Amino acid sequence: MRKKHAMLAAGVVIALWAGQASGAPRQEPIQPIEAAVIKDPAKVELGKKLFFDPRLSRSGAISCNSCHNLGMGGSDNLKASIGHKWQQGSINSPTVLNSSLNIAQFWDGRAKDLREQAGGPIANPMEMASTHELAVQVLNSIPGYRAEFKQVFGKDDITIDEVTGALAAFEETLVTPNSRFDQWLKGDDKALTVKELAGYTLFKNSGCVACHNGVAVGGNSFQKMGLVAPYQTDNKAEGRAAVTGKDADRFNFKVPTLRNVALTYPYFHDGEAATLTQAVDVMGRLQLGRTFTPDENAQIVAFLKTLTGDQPAIQYPLLPPSADDTPRPAPFVK
Repeated sequence: MRKKHAMLAAGVVIALWAGQASGAPRQEPIQPIEAAVIKDPAKVELGKKLFFDPRLSRSGAISCNSCHNLGMGGSDNLKASIGHKWQQGSINSPTVLNSSLNIAQFWDGRAKDLREQAGGPIANPMEMASTHELAVQVLNSIPGYRAEFKQVFGKDDITIDEVTGALAAFEETLVTPNSRFDQWLKGDDKALTVKELAGYTLFKNSGCVACHNGVAVGGNSFQKMGLVAPYQTDNKAEGRAAVTGKDADRFNFKVPTLRNVALTYPYFHDGEAATLTQAVDVMGRLQLGRTFTPDENAQIVAFLKTLTGDQPAIQYPLLPPSADDTPRPAPFVK
C-alpha cells in the first residue's frame, strides 16, 4: 500500500510540472545563486590569507577556517566549536558559505554584515582570544603583510578596519552556484529525480518555504524556534532577545540557509539534530505542527541534498613569515 501511495505521489509531481516549458526558468519562491563577481582580486587574496592565518588568534593555532572549514561545507561539523584552550563554544557555528546573502550575521543577528562579524571571533575570549590591538600589532610586524595591505588599501599602517574589510571581501566570494536544484530552476527538466521533485513539492506545500525561501533558501528573517510546540534544549542562547532586549524576541533566531545543508551537520543553534532526517522531523512537528511519514521525510531529505552547489575551489595560500619582533603565540599561558 505504501508503495502504491508513493507511485501516486510521483505521478502527481510529474503532472504538476508537466505544464512547464522545457528550458524555461521557473518562477519559484527559491531563486538560483549566481557565481561571485570578483571586483578586487588583490583584496580578496589578502582576505583569503587572513582567513587561513592562525596568527590572528592568541594561541597561534586557531584561524577562521578552524570553525568555518572550507573543506567541510564552511562549518566544522561539531555541535559547538572548540575555542581557545579547548573551550567549548556556546552555539553551533553556522556555515560561512553564502553568508553574504544573510540578513545579518550570527544566530542572533548582532552583526549587520560580514565586515562587522569578522572582528568578533578575533577578540572573543572563548574563540580566538586575541584583541584587535594585538592582532593588528602582529600583522604590522610582518613585512609581507605590510606590503600587501599597502598595495590593497594605499596606507602604511594596518588597522582592524582593513583587516575586517579584507576578510569580508574574501567571504563574499564564497558562494555555491550550480546546485542541481538551481539547474532545475533554470529549466533543466532532467536535473532532479521524481523523488527529489516530490520532496520539493512537499517542502513547498507544507509551508517550509515561508521561512526557507529566496536565493539562500533562508537567512533572510528571524523566526521563533518552537512555533507550534516548545523546543527543549539545555543551550543558554536567548536568540534575538540578547540583541534587542525584548522578551518577545526570546528564542527568535536567524533562519539558517539550507544551501549545502547536506554538508553542514549537525543542525539547529544547539547542534542537537545530528542528521537531516532528524532535523526534518523536528521542524515538521515544532514549526509546522505536522508529523511527516518516513516516506515524506525521505523525500524532503532527497530534495535538500540537491541544494549542494559547486564548492569554492581554494588553493591554500602561502602566508608571509613572522619577523623577529612579531609577538609570539601564547597557547599555554594561564
